[in-house]
Amino acid sequence: MAHALGIDIGGTGTKGAIVDTESGKLVTDRHKLLTPKGGEPKPMIHTAVELVEQIPGSSEPIPVGIAFPTIVKNGLTLSAGNISKKWIGYDARTRFSEALGRTVTLVNDADAAGYAELHYGAAKGVPGLVILTTLGTGIGSAFIYNGVLVPNTEFGFLEIDGDIAEASASYRAKEEHGYDWKQWAKRLQRFYTHLERIFSPDLFIVGGGVSKNADDFMPLLDLSTPIVTATHQNNAGILGAAAIAAAGLG
Repeated sequence: MAHALGIDIGGTGTKGAIVDTESGKLVTDRHKLLTPKGGEPKPMIHTAVELVEQIPGSSEPIPVGIAFPTIVKNGLTLSAGNISKKWIGYDARTRFSEALGRTVTLVNDADAAGYAELHYGAAKGVPGLVILTTLGTGIGSAFIYNGVLVPNTEFGFLEIDGDIAEASASYRAKEEHGYDWKQWAKRLQRFYTHLERIFSPDLFIVGGGVSKNADDFMPLLDLSTPIVTATHQNNAGILGAAAIAAAGLG
């Protein structure tokens, strides 16, 4: 078995587990800690170290992948939608590697989820264009064309009718504004219709923790493109980060 450690760092929670990257299954329980308020580098890195210490077997010499909520290029974090602006231009891969005492692979969190769904889930074997979206603190996206992941798309930052998409259609926006499922679905409808108009995708996949409530909002959407929930829901980032690290990518 090929094992790797996957860590998924989000705007509100940091979670991780050891993954069998051949089967795409967790081989330990998933552990989770709250992401520190303010989202600054040192506290977030410390939380990742604390989390890893809680996972049995994490001290073994296995690959480590971290899914992170920013654009990631060459180990640098280049955006900061829902975390501190101090991450912009930050050498995050080096800092995480130093803190954990081993080399880590750093990847955009939605790309990690897309990679998991491509290899172990709803996008596996699907031809054409698949767009995965993660609905949570913000809106992440992964763009998969004929089995190839195109990294660092940020469709949550698209401007639609004068609004940034994730400001009105993320799950956090639903909670903050007290939208019911029908009200939120109207905002999601604008977002997905806009993606249809631009990209003509063959499949939408919806991930993130709210995907477990898909029956409450997905039937309210009227789209030409088939739309399904992510097979691995809120574990996809962990699986994808581990798999990418094990494959030597990122």
